[in-house]
Amino acid sequence: MIRVGIFGYGNLGKGVECAIAKNSDMELVGVFTRRDPSSVQVHTAGVPVYHEDALKDMANDIDVLVLCGGSATDLPEQTPKYAVMYNVVDSFDTHARIPEHFANVDEAAKKAGKTCVISCGWDPGMFSLNRLYANCILPDGKDYTFWGKGVSQGHSDAVRRIDGVKDCRQYTIPVDAAMQAVREGKQPEFTTREKHTRECFVVAEEGADLARIESEIKNMPNYFADYDTTVHFITEEEMQRDHSGLPHGGSVIRTGVTGFHDENTHVVEYNIKLDSNPEFTGSVIVAYVRAVYRMNQEGQNGCKTVFDIAPAYLSPLSGEEIRAHLL
Repeated sequence: MIRVGIFGYGNLGKGVECAIAKNSDMELVGVFTRRDPSSVQVHTAGVPVYHEDALKDMANDIDVLVLCGGSATDLPEQTPKYAVMYNVVDSFDTHARIPEHFANVDEAAKKAGKTCVISCGWDPGMFSLNRLYANCILPDGKDYTFWGKGVSQGHSDAVRRIDGVKDCRQYTIPVDAAMQAVREGKQPEFTTREKHTRECFVVAEEGADLARIESEIKNMPNYFADYDTTVHFITEEEMQRDHSGLPHGGSVIRTGVTGFHDENTHVVEYNIKLDSNPEFTGSVIVAYVRAVYRMNQEGQNGCKTVFDIAPAYLSPLSGEEIRAHLL
C-alpha cells in the first residue's frame, strides 16, 4: 500500500481524499492543516487530522505527501520546504512561474534524495501532455488552448487573498467565435483578450472598498490584467444559491498541415467536461502519486513534470495487462 498524506483540506484536498478511496493500492494516513485540527472533519473513517507542525516528525509514516495549497502564495514556499522531507506532488498552476518553481523544488529534492512532481492536474498536466504530443506529431502547426466555461480554483483563490474579499468564484469563458475559427483549421492569431473573458462573483466583507477590490482584481498580473474581466459583488446567500458547484472543462487544439505541398490539414482536439474541477484534479494527482512512489523506489530523484513520466508509471496494472487491454 502507498501511504499518502494530504496537506490542506479545502476543495482540492477533499478531491484528493475522494480519489484515494477509489485506488485500492493506496491508503490515506493523515490530513494536515494550518487550522485547529479539531475543526476539520474528514470523510474517510479513522483518518486522523494533524496540525501542520506534525509533518516535521512523520516522514517515516508517509510515502507521498500531496500539497493542496494555493499557487499564489502557498506552494512556492511549501513545496521546496517539504521536498526536503517527503516525496511530494503539487498542482502549481501559475504557468509563467513554473520554471522558477521547478528549479526551487528540484534543488531541494535532489539534495534529500526525494522525488517530486509539480504542476500536476489537467492544466497544467493533461492539457500539457496533449500539447506536447500534438506538437511532436504535427510540427508544422499551431496550438490553441481554451478553458471553460468553468470555475478556476487558482484564480478564485487569488481573488480571495485580496484584502476585503470574503469569498469568490471566478469563471473562465472561452470566446465561441475564436474556438470555431480554430476548429475550421484557419490558424488565426489571437491576443489573450480575444480568446477568453473572465467573470468574478465576489462576496466582500462589510465596509470593504469595492472600487479598490475591483481595481486590484482587474489589474492582477498573471491572472486578470490581460483579459476583459467583469466583477459582480453579491451576497453570501447568492453565492451559496447560484455558485456552490465547481464545474470546469476546456479544449486543447492543434491544427497542422502535412503533404509535400501542405495540401492536407489536420485538427487534433482533446476536450474535457468536468462536473467537479477539484475531484478531477485530485484524480489526476493521485495517479501521479503512484508514479512518484515507483520512481522514488527506483532511485529517480529530483523534480519532475508530467513530461518526464512514462504513462505506465500511472497505472496500477502490470505492463502485461496494459499491453493486453489498452494498447
